[in-house]
Amino acid sequence: MEERVKLPSIDQLGRDLLRIGPWQRVVSVVRPLACVALYFVFAINGWWVPAVAVVAFLMFITYVSTSHDLLHRTLGFSPRINEIVLSVIEGLVLRSGHAFRVTHLCHHRHFPHHDDIEGRVAHLSLGRALLDGIGNQTRLYIWAWKHARRDEKRWMTAEAVWVVSVIIASVVFLPQTKILLIYVLLVSVSSWLYPVATVWIPHRAEEKNVLFQTRALRGRIVPELFLQHTYHLEHHLYPSVPSFNWQKLAQRLDPFLARQGVKPIRTP
Repeated sequence: MEERVKLPSIDQLGRDLLRIGPWQRVVSVVRPLACVALYFVFAINGWWVPAVAVVAFLMFITYVSTSHDLLHRTLGFSPRINEIVLSVIEGLVLRSGHAFRVTHLCHHRHFPHHDDIEGRVAHLSLGRALLDGIGNQTRLYIWAWKHARRDEKRWMTAEAVWVVSVIIASVVFLPQTKILLIYVLLVSVSSWLYPVATVWIPHRAEEKNVLFQTRALRGRIVPELFLQHTYHLEHHLYPSVPSFNWQKLAQRLDPFLARQGVKPIRTP
């Protein structure tokens, strides 16, 4: 039986946690776009080490934070603009943004139960979780299609056409350049690691108490390096708070978490 915990309300913690400035909104969108642009600049010049590094930075740092904010609609965009930006940002890494939203919101509602298609990896061993990453995006897309609304399916169709078109183009243009195909391979292989990086590592499926089902991390360098995405417990507890404010949220939650016996993992 899952244990229920009475959390402080967002009013008690401060409604300023829900707000971000215009510059933060711009930075959130520009970061992943800049990473993709830099990859092609580096690749065209034959600078493959920084090219690969910037794709890693895109996949595991910048894109992740932006995407989560768009999934939960916390950047303050109008509904229409938010849907367009979500589709574009996810399209950069050859994923369907609206399929991701369907599976991710299910994850927030149902983890750690086995009907959570995204979070089920947390129940696996590390080896099986790594293997599960191969083909994971396709499985999530198929599951999302079965559970999506009609308007979501229209977005998902357009997003799937884009992904397939880019993959085909990368092969068609291979005689002229290998740059696009290498990009496709880099983001695809990176996506295989997502179940481990975003589910297996931060979650604890065996716990019944919601405060212990997601690891709490504290530190200075690591949270900044990962753009606050290490505050995963806080995100699960208060998904309406944008990533820019997760550190502030964590600081305000610390007294409550301490009283509940939560001992954060200390990082540099």
